[in-house]
Amino acid sequence: MNPFSLSGQTALVTGANTGIGQAIAAAMARAGAHVIAAGRSSCAQTVAMTGGEELRLDFADPMAARDVFSARRIDILVNNAGIIRRADSVDFTEEDWDAVIDVNLKAVFFTCQAFAKAALAQGGGKIVNIASLLSFQGGIRVPSYTASKHGVAGITKLLANEWAAKGINVNAIAPGYIETNNTEALRADPDRSKAILDRIPAGRWGRAEDIGEAAVFLASPAAAYIHGAVLNVDGGWLAR
Repeated sequence: MNPFSLSGQTALVTGANTGIGQAIAAAMARAGAHVIAAGRSSCAQTVAMTGGEELRLDFADPMAARDVFSARRIDILVNNAGIIRRADSVDFTEEDWDAVIDVNLKAVFFTCQAFAKAALAQGGGKIVNIASLLSFQGGIRVPSYTASKHGVAGITKLLANEWAAKGINVNAIAPGYIETNNTEALRADPDRSKAILDRIPAGRWGRAEDIGEAAVFLASPAAAYIHGAVLNVDGGWLAR
């Protein structure tokens, strides 16, 4: 048996229409999983890449996935959907605070909860949450994003404590600076981009595929004894 195979498994990946989510969906399909690509906008491109299926979910409603897991067996949940709002903290609005916390943290918890209710009955499952370097650092001009990603790391550990002995692995990945829409503003700023690259030991921005393969590992039998970990996939950024 290949310990890295996801053959026979069904994986739900949220925010799978583009970027990291799309790369995770594609990597899981290559590993043999049937992929459900979930997003608030069309995931048609991802479905074409994976041969899976599409599910429309908008996590502006944090309870959007409450009925998803009772309808069918899903073995792997990847909570990737997320948003970011940038502004100086003195100008940051309550609207932007609530919007980010709802999608990035509240929805993650309640989607994990809905998944676990089904997974406990079916004998187990795997959860991979997408955290961030800002689960460990402060960043600048992204107060609600930083708060939400600190929270993702925390609830990953909490849920692992509660569910590890019950057959559910809960772990997270903390991506470094990855070439996605979320980092477009940083990459477009020559000074910020140079400062970031100068600190990354690997000497490059990460690719979405780097996160996809790490997610396959955490969802696979090879990671059966890994619980509550936040895996940094950052080119060495946090080691610097």
